[in-house]
Amino acid sequence: MTSYTSATDADRREMLATIGVGSIEELFADIPAHLRLDRLPDVEGGLAEQEVYEELRALAARNVSTQDELSFLGAGMYDHYIPALIDSIIMRSEFLTPYTPYQPEISQGGLQAMFEYQTAISELTGLPISNASVYEGPSAVGAAGYVAKFANRRRNFVVSRGVHPHSRETLRTLAPGYGMEVVEVPLVDGVTELGDLDADVSAVVVQQPNFLGAVEDLESLASRARDVGALTICACDPLPLALLKAPGECGVDIAVGEGQTLGNRLDFGGPSFGFFATTEALMRRIPGRIAGETRDVDGKRGFVLTLQTREQHIRREKATSNICTSQALNALAGVIYLSWLGRRGIVELAELMLQRTAYARERMHAIEGVQALHERPVVREFALRLDAPVHRVLARCREQHVNPGYALGRDCPEYPDGLLVAITEQRTRADIDRLADVLAAAVAAERYAPNQVPA
Repeated sequence: MTSYTSATDADRREMLATIGVGSIEELFADIPAHLRLDRLPDVEGGLAEQEVYEELRALAARNVSTQDELSFLGAGMYDHYIPALIDSIIMRSEFLTPYTPYQPEISQGGLQAMFEYQTAISELTGLPISNASVYEGPSAVGAAGYVAKFANRRRNFVVSRGVHPHSRETLRTLAPGYGMEVVEVPLVDGVTELGDLDADVSAVVVQQPNFLGAVEDLESLASRARDVGALTICACDPLPLALLKAPGECGVDIAVGEGQTLGNRLDFGGPSFGFFATTEALMRRIPGRIAGETRDVDGKRGFVLTLQTREQHIRREKATSNICTSQALNALAGVIYLSWLGRRGIVELAELMLQRTAYARERMHAIEGVQALHERPVVREFALRLDAPVHRVLARCREQHVNPGYALGRDCPEYPDGLLVAITEQRTRADIDRLADVLAAAVAAERYAPNQVPA
């Protein structure tokens, strides 16, 4: 990718003369008038980048016969707007092939990017130590379990059903390898019900907001874990943290999460990055690496790898992690995105999602045959229960080019006709109204007869 350099008037005259054309208009003389644009995009006075993008996308849509799908799909991956400056920066040559900075003296740019990223994650999570980084959200949960295991040598993980199914599956897969058992606890009225904890619990694993979109009482959950000497691991959604109390302030020991929403596109499922933050007490067990700030012999600011826990470095058989390649390019996109938003911008974005989600929730709850799965506070995502087979409702909606959300029964059999709806700043009030109309028609067409409603 190269930087754009505009052509001057003299450049254009020279190019036209070279091909023997008198004006730019003559280049398009053979295009019938009815196929030409009848107007230019109305950007007089300036528009936000996202508005310009939508204007150009609408013009481009005139060239195709298919209609884009209006999607409210979330469940861990979300359709947020990615500003053009992110691609512009991460595709610079010095960032295209980031790898382990074995020689810090020639890796200052990469090390500084890691350091700035760690700082942003620490500020978001309210925890003093962040690494740089891990593969993605579920593997971050698995790595956090490993840290907890060797911090207190206990044998059980108590995991909320509100943790993303992929993260729970990852932990169940990894735990037997280091002699651990996973005990799942249910959601009651949308939030985690821990039950009794005993001295065998190594860590309590929860999610904020949880998989049903509900905001958990993290302080209470962390306090319950601390009472029995267990750690609290919280899988966090980073953008809602702009409004919610930081995990570190709630007593959480390890905060991890999926970073896709921070400047990374959906791109058919990835790649993305996982973040990992913790207390100083657990610093030497953190996976991956930590970049630090220092001064060189001349007193100038510089950056180094302060901590490297992986086996490929000097720790060898004493390593606490085998993570080899961090998602440095994706994490760089994350810190660029956070810098673009700024301290106020991320709050405004979260407030916008909160307002639109509240409006969407109200519209959906007014539909006959649609009920709330819980009444807990939400930020960007909420769960519904349909009085109709959810997959047939989904099929009807998609025929109308609307994807209303995620079928919860796919991963949560306790909600066979549950639907998870996600709202981002990309979904306008008009989009939400269209979802309500299409979903209402689909549910009405597929509703169970009175004697068919599942127990």
